[in-house]
Amino acid sequence: MKIILLFAVLFAISLSTPMLYGQTTEEIPAQEPAEEVLIADKDTRMNVSLDKIQTTEELLLEEEEDLLYPADDLYGSTWNTRWVDPFRADTTQIVFPDTCIIDFKAFVMPILKDSVRVTSLYGPRRRRMHRGIDLKLQVGDTVYAVFTGKVRIRSFERRGYGNYLVVRHPNGLETVYGHLSKSLVEVNDIVRAGSPIALGGNTGRSTGSHLHFETRFLGQAMNPSDLIDFETGMPYQDSYVFRNIALNGRNTNIYTATEEQILYHIVKSGDTLGAIAARYGTSVGELRRMNGLSASATLRVGRALRCGIGKGGSAAIVAANKAEPKAAPKAKTATTPTVQPAGKQIIASAAVGRDLSEPSYYTIQAGDTLGSIAGKHGISVSRLCELNNITQTTILKVGRSIRCS
Repeated sequence: MKIILLFAVLFAISLSTPMLYGQTTEEIPAQEPAEEVLIADKDTRMNVSLDKIQTTEELLLEEEEDLLYPADDLYGSTWNTRWVDPFRADTTQIVFPDTCIIDFKAFVMPILKDSVRVTSLYGPRRRRMHRGIDLKLQVGDTVYAVFTGKVRIRSFERRGYGNYLVVRHPNGLETVYGHLSKSLVEVNDIVRAGSPIALGGNTGRSTGSHLHFETRFLGQAMNPSDLIDFETGMPYQDSYVFRNIALNGRNTNIYTATEEQILYHIVKSGDTLGAIAARYGTSVGELRRMNGLSASATLRVGRALRCGIGKGGSAAIVAANKAEPKAAPKAKTATTPTVQPAGKQIIASAAVGRDLSEPSYYTIQAGDTLGSIAGKHGISVSRLCELNNITQTTILKVGRSIRCS
């Protein structure tokens, strides 16, 4: 009987001992109830969700502030509702930056058509400067905001823009929409990229229904065609670096987003502002503005006048000489200008051996090919494609202006 009881006790002890043969015993931690685990997971998920909500709210608040005060860091809180150039009255209130990155990824065409027709390019037009491009549309066609922004001006100019809008964008640009038949927004309205802001028209100084479109940075008009391919409706780049062009170590507060340089004219005996303006494709008013000349100012022989911006490398001097051809003096440095035959513009540059003469353009005619255009202008097809950012399979559109040098 005692033996039976002894075996029973030993059997009971073996059942209560969590030991496997050949292994040491380890304490098995107690498991948390399933309900507590679920509650903990729920709390974790809730904390993550709250963090996301908080981050989203911060981003929305930041975006809202950017729209209430678009590019305030650049424009110094200047919100002029009268002049297209917000600094027309005073430029001393802001600091012009050396460079500024302008984001173009959200760009939307101002008119939405299968094919956009450019009817007038940026540049001099008779005695006036055309500071934008003209896009063909019909009266009543919808005009769209090209970027998200805030309406700074809604106004009318009988001898200029007609009905027009100016929108300032958080990326630093301002865009101008002219000759409208009707504005759909008011001053201080927030507009989104691609939202309707006006109807096209033929108001103001206009000879037919079209949209006059400008891109401006810190009041300065820039050629929209240098930034946007109006054939494809897309910007050439997702972003641009706008550079404050420097001359002799000092900023000019003239900006470029391309490889450009300042063109100068050395005043000769008999020169007039009108003749110089015509030579460089600008206006007398623009010459006066660029050089700080009053209406009664006289030209001094030998003075260098700033006359515009041309394609090429760094800032340089251009001499348009009326004198007889002279032998070019030996250059002491890479930036010493030389003298060439009359009528030519000489551009000093560190790019030795590179042709930096003023670019020439050709208007495409019916039957033209890249080969025939290249042959007419003495360049290769590959160089022609490089100059115009196109490929050899690009379809040439009659009437388009194509750069040939």
